[in-house]
Amino acid sequence: EVQLVESGGGSVQPGGSLRLSCEASGFTFSRYAMTWVRQAPGKGLEWVSVIGSGGRIISYADSVKGRFTISRDDAKNTLYLQLNSLKTEDTAMYYCVKGYKWGCSGSSCDDDKGQGTQVTVSS
Repeated sequence: EVQLVESGGGSVQPGGSLRLSCEASGFTFSRYAMTWVRQAPGKGLEWVSVIGSGGRIISYADSVKGRFTISRDDAKNTLYLQLNSLKTEDTAMYYCVKGYKWGCSGSSCDDDKGQGTQVTVSS
């Protein structure tokens, strides 16, 4: 059974930083690309970033490029997302998703994912 457990969210002021983690189990983590997606209040799922197996392929949505950094530690079966220079529009529930979900939106993002971790950016 695939299990993904996100953590690290919180409330920060604009310009602040957070580091999200996603602990994976139930599958061979190192063999899979992994994706971060988010859902803002009243909106559908949108992809944020994706990292290929081995970390050789990395891509970001334009809205977060230059501010967020995705990484993975296959020895720990853990996916990370470093969030810097946070903006109010980054407020959302963040989920990690098993697999390559580049450019996904809405139901196409909705696959094996965790319960999410809430990021709230406000002054």
